[in-house]
Amino acid sequence: MGNEQWAMSNQRGSTLWTVAGFFAGFALATVIALAAGWFVFFRDPSRIDISRPTVVQQIQQLQRLETVVYSMEKIVTGAQDSRYLPRMLSGDRLLLIVHGEVTAGVDLAALEPTRVRIDGKSIDLTLPEATVFSTRLDNDRTRVYARETGLFSSPDPQLESEVRREAERQMTQAALDGGILKTAATNARTTLTSLLTGLGFETVKVHDALRDP
Repeated sequence: MGNEQWAMSNQRGSTLWTVAGFFAGFALATVIALAAGWFVFFRDPSRIDISRPTVVQQIQQLQRLETVVYSMEKIVTGAQDSRYLPRMLSGDRLLLIVHGEVTAGVDLAALEPTRVRIDGKSIDLTLPEATVFSTRLDNDRTRVYARETGLFSSPDPQLESEVRREAERQMTQAALDGGILKTAATNARTTLTSLLTGLGFETVKVHDALRDP
């Protein structure tokens, strides 16, 4: 394999964001959250208790609110080189094209009761900080694009696993750099605002922990 193929990793190494995946993930998260909230709050339609202890408890029961999914593609390289022999004689290099998703949201189970204030038909609450819930590679679409071994070496069976772990780390960092936590917090505020308004609150203020400590 020529060096130009490996140089491609530097030219195409930037993350490719799949906008459709983001919107689909947010839409699905919103539907699930609203459906769960409807079940939690309206399972007894004859009486809706909007006192603070009840509202806090029911919001906490929604637990992990996934509000954004970033779909992406990255090219990641890895290598095992000899300290004493040139690469053409000893070594193992791998170029992996990875596809995956990073999911983020807000863990509502961590909502602090002291951050919820209710006054009649008005509610003011501050959400826990948004966090990355998971980073997952799509094994069906992730593939080895190229592999090069030295004349006196054989493929390292652990190299691909190491590159996959590195790919997950890079995807997570790319999502963080791309503002996934800010987007997750914004979407969580939107979802909770819609849910609480549907409960009958006339004034709803939902704050971001990072923006409004």
